[in-house]
Parts: sequence; structure tokens; C-alpha cells
Amino acid sequence: MWHDAKALNATASGIVALVFAVCVAAGIWWIAHRPVFDLRMIRVEAMRQAELRHVNLLTLTNGTQGRIRGNFFTANLEQVRQVFEAVPWVRRATVRREWPDRLIVEVEEHEALGTWGEDGRLLSVKGDVFTANLAEAEEDHELPQFSGPDGSEKEVLSRYAELRKWFAPAKLVPEGLALSSRYAWTVILNNGTSVALGREQTPTMLRDRVARLVSVWPQLATRVQDIETIDMRYQNGLALSATNLKIPAEKTKK
Repeated sequence: MWHDAKALNATASGIVALVFAVCVAAGIWWIAHRPVFDLRMIRVEAMRQAELRHVNLLTLTNGTQGRIRGNFFTANLEQVRQVFEAVPWVRRATVRREWPDRLIVEVEEHEALGTWGEDGRLLSVKGDVFTANLAEAEEDHELPQFSGPDGSEKEVLSRYAELRKWFAPAKLVPEGLALSSRYAWTVILNNGTSVALGREQTPTMLRDRVARLVSVWPQLATRVQDIETIDMRYQNGLALSATNLKIPAEKTKK
């Protein structure tokens, strides 16, 4: 190779190019780590200018600033996003850089619809399960109670919306909904009555069972007081239990 002029020239050119690339990379690294690019502000805003009820932007900024590493160029935006999304009540966060020394973070807040399960978690109006202060969530009113197998949150949420419409003609409001491990539905009404609807074996079965209950509810409510449970898993009838329920004896015919 030492006698091959073309090979020597190619090798020399390659070495020069490599040295140049290393120098450029070192220069970029040196510039990127200058104090002028240190993060001097992290501005937190509400996404789409929405009103935030449970997230205080100043508190959020102060509580997360010490957990963010790097400067304008080296800060890992994915890690910054995860830091903000780990804060209670924050559903989603987006992060972008703003020249030359700040990050802009937009956050979206969870809106609690009810509780989920028995461990104090909350279910949002978008079907997300999250952990936050239950007392804060119930500032305005007591929340409905939901439960179901893992991964069924959005199905329970969708069914709850349907049940509200189905029970509306009888002026009954679902205040709780449970989906068992066998996928049987039980709804708790605003009068305290628990209604077993069973499994959805056909696309219209649950709706038909609710419609049957709604059709007889006016007569049922006037004749039986303090109904505790109603079982609608019968083809042409229902079973119920009530406080101090008494079955009148049949009169003897003359």
C-alpha cells in the first residue's frame, strides 16, 4: 500500500475527514454545554387553555423542576413528559423546546367520573383509571362506584352511559355499576336498589331486561316499599327482596 499513491491519498483523506468530524462533534458538544443554554424556565400551561380544577400550575412547576436534568439541548423530552404525567390528576403532558433556554409543558387534567374497585382508585370520563385524592374528587358530590376485570374500564364506562338512558323513563339514575369476573352486570340505582341484569348473551338482552323493569316500575314502587334487590335474570319475570316485605295470605273463598 505504501507504494500505491492512490491508496495513500484515499487513506489520508479518510483520516482528515474523521478528524474533522471529531472536531465538529466536539465543538457542537462544547457549545451545547455552555451555561447560556442552561434551562432558565419551565413554563407549564393547560392544554387547549382548559380550566384546571385540581392541578395548580405553580405547584406543579416547583414540584417537578428539581427532577429535570440537562439543558436546552440535552434535556430528554420523553423523560420530562413522564415526570409530569406521574403527578396526580395529570392525564397527559406534551413538552417542547423554546429557544434559547426554556421548555414549554402543556398538561391535560383527569376528570373523575367515579371510583374504581375497592382500593381508592378513580375512573375518569375517558375510561382511564388513576390515583388521586378521593376527597378532592368528591368536593362537589359523591361519586358513582364502578368495578370490573382489568381492561374492562372503557366497556363499563360505555355501558354506564347506556344504562342512564335506559333507566331515564322511570326517573331512576344508576349510581354504581359492577361487572363480575364472569361478565355479569349489576347496577345500583339512586334509590339504593341493586339490580342484577346478568350476562349479555344477546346484543339486546340487557336493554330488554331494563325495559321490562322500567315498564312495571310505577306499579312495583307503589306496592312494595324499600326494595333492596331485584333480579332480572328471569325470562318473563323478576325476583326481589325488600325490607319488612310481607306476602299477604290468600283469602279463603266462601
